[in-house]
Amino acid sequence: MLGPAYYDTEEYTDQTLRQLAEETIREKALKLLDDEVPHGIYVETDKMKFRKTIQHENIYDVSATIYCLRDSHKGIIIGKNGQMLKRIGTYAREDLEKMLNCKVNLKLWVKVKEDWLNDSTFVKRFKLQ
Repeated sequence: MLGPAYYDTEEYTDQTLRQLAEETIREKALKLLDDEVPHGIYVETDKMKFRKTIQHENIYDVSATIYCLRDSHKGIIIGKNGQMLKRIGTYAREDLEKMLNCKVNLKLWVKVKEDWLNDSTFVKRFKLQ
């Protein structure tokens, strides 16, 4: 016997769209980077704005920052001539477009935040993923 439905059947998570975008980007980064960069990366969505294009098509403009622990990690995440960051962005954008059912304009940045794992104010601010 099934109990009462507390959520809409179309609702499959309690995460916000920003959180889903962050998790999608982080997932792609971790998969593509394999063991090169430890799991000490964090993604923060700086901007997520819905709009219509000139042709009246739906689009999300998303800007996100990938935080890592060291300069050497930053270089690995960006890759030679930016190729790794481009791959991460491409795969994340494709998944986000499927999830949101519209085009996504995704811009990614990489910043070093040394020892962020031990910075309680930083971790609390982002509700550690």
